[in-house]
Amino acid sequence: MNITKLSSAISAFSKKSKGNAAYYEDNWTERRERKKYYQSFTKDKLLAMTEDEFLEYISKLWSMLIWGNKKYVVDKMIADNGFAALKKQLAELLFGTNPIEKRWDVFLKSVKGMGPATISELLTYVDPHEYVIFNKTTILCYGYLDIPDMPKYNYQYTGKKYVEVCAIAKKIAAELQKAGATDYDLLAVDYFLWDEVLPLAEKKAPNPASTPGSKKPTSANESISLHDEIKEKLVTIGELLGFESRSEVRITTGAVVDAVWEAKIGNMGKAIYVFEVQSKGSIDSLIINLKKAQNNAAVQAVVAVADEAQLAKIIKESKGVIDEKDLRTWNSEDVLAVHDALVRAHESINKLALVPESF
Repeated sequence: MNITKLSSAISAFSKKSKGNAAYYEDNWTERRERKKYYQSFTKDKLLAMTEDEFLEYISKLWSMLIWGNKKYVVDKMIADNGFAALKKQLAELLFGTNPIEKRWDVFLKSVKGMGPATISELLTYVDPHEYVIFNKTTILCYGYLDIPDMPKYNYQYTGKKYVEVCAIAKKIAAELQKAGATDYDLLAVDYFLWDEVLPLAEKKAPNPASTPGSKKPTSANESISLHDEIKEKLVTIGELLGFESRSEVRITTGAVVDAVWEAKIGNMGKAIYVFEVQSKGSIDSLIINLKKAQNNAAVQAVVAVADEAQLAKIIKESKGVIDEKDLRTWNSEDVLAVHDALVRAHESINKLALVPESF
C-alpha cells in the first residue's frame, strides 16, 4: 500500500471533515443508523422473518440502489433459492462459527442473486470492526493506493481475497485513528474511501471496469466462471434497460441460448434479442445456436459475445452460415464496462427517489 498517497488522502479528508462538520456528521449519522438497524437482527430474528420483512431488510442496502423495483428483485431471489433455504444460508453467513473465508465461499456457491457487494455490506453492518464492504468502489480505491491483485472477474471474489481486503481495511482504520478520527471501524473506512479516495481514483482511471493487475482466466474452470459471469451481466444489462431478460432460454427447437432480451409490443407480439457467449474452445455450437435462433420470427438480432480474438474467429467461421448483416458482435470487455457504467448510473438516479417504491 502506498502510505504517501494514503496519508495525503487522510489529511485532505480530515480538513474537509472539520471545515464542513454538518455535512460529514449527517453522512456518518446515516451509517450509524444503518448499523443500528441491521444489528437489531439476531440469528433467530433473521430466520423468523416474513417475506415482507425480508424485503425491507434487503431493500435498505446500498447495493440495491441500482434497482427501481426492489420487490421484483427480492421476489426473484426468494423464488430462485427458496425462502427458508435463503434465510438459513444468510444466517450462517452472518452468524456462523466457521471462518469467514469458508462461510463466504459456501454462500456465494449456494445462493443466487446476492453477490459480494451485498453480502459484504451485510457483514460490515453486523460486525464493522471485522468486515469491510467489498465492491467496485473498494477495488478502484485500493488500486489507487497501489494495492495489487484486486479482482476484476466474479470468480476472483473469493473468501481468501475477502480476508485480505478486510486486513488492508484494518490498516487504513489504524491510520485514520492516528490522524485523530473518533470513529475508525471499517464502515468508517468505507466512508473515507467513498468520499475522499474514489474521486482521486476515478481521475486516475476513469473507467471503473479497468482493474490494474487483474489476470484473465487461464484454466477451464476459470473460463467457465467468466462465461457465466458475462451471461449474468448480459441479463442484468437487459433488466436495467427495461427488457424482460433471462438466461438459458430455449429459443427454438434444439437451441438453448445464453441470454435473451425480450420486449413486448402491445398486443402485437414481441421483439427478441439473442446473445451467445464464447470464452474458450470450439465456436461451432455458438454459430449453430445463433443460426437456429434466427428461425424464430420474433428474433430481431443475434449477438456473439467474446474477446477480440474469439470474435475474429466467429466472424470468419460464420460466413456462409449467418448473413453478415444479421450477426452482431460485442466484445466481452465492453460488456463488463457497460454493466458497471449502467449500475453506477442507476445508483445515482435512484438516489433521487423520483419514483416512490410501491409494495
